[in-house]
Amino acid sequence: MHIKLPFIAGLLFGVPGTDAKLEPNYTSPAGVKIYNPGGFFNVTGPWSLMSQAGNTLYIAGMRGIYPSNSTLAPVGMPRVRQAYQNMAVLANMAGADITSCLRLVVYVTDMYRYRPMCNQVQVELWGDDPNKYPPRTIIEVDRLNEDDIVEVEGTFWLGETGKYSG
Repeated sequence: MHIKLPFIAGLLFGVPGTDAKLEPNYTSPAGVKIYNPGGFFNVTGPWSLMSQAGNTLYIAGMRGIYPSNSTLAPVGMPRVRQAYQNMAVLANMAGADITSCLRLVVYVTDMYRYRPMCNQVQVELWGDDPNKYPPRTIIEVDRLNEDDIVEVEGTFWLGETGKYSG
């Protein structure tokens, strides 16, 4: 099963502000833009969902949180899939698509149990052509925020001019 961009676009339905131009919440003197799109989900600490430096987009470690109500998806494949979907939706909101991913870093609390699920979701998103997979580092950690099982962070290329670089 391949999850194509129409699926990702469908995830945007019901997320307030996704039909309007994404505006940074803050821009540093050096031009780094910080984004916390309204209506996505509530962050659980002093961090932001994503930042942009030039034409590169950095998405924070996404967990399997439903944007509609800021609750966690059920443990297992639903939560892993939701974490990846959250990252893909944020990338899409900023003007990138899943094929513009430069690098993934995935944190799991049980490599044996959750790595195969991460692999399956990545095949769903990127297809079964291994030439299209972005570089990935997957790390087993003792613990994640709120005893979660997975976080996935992504770095994306916005193109030569960058959708929001102006």
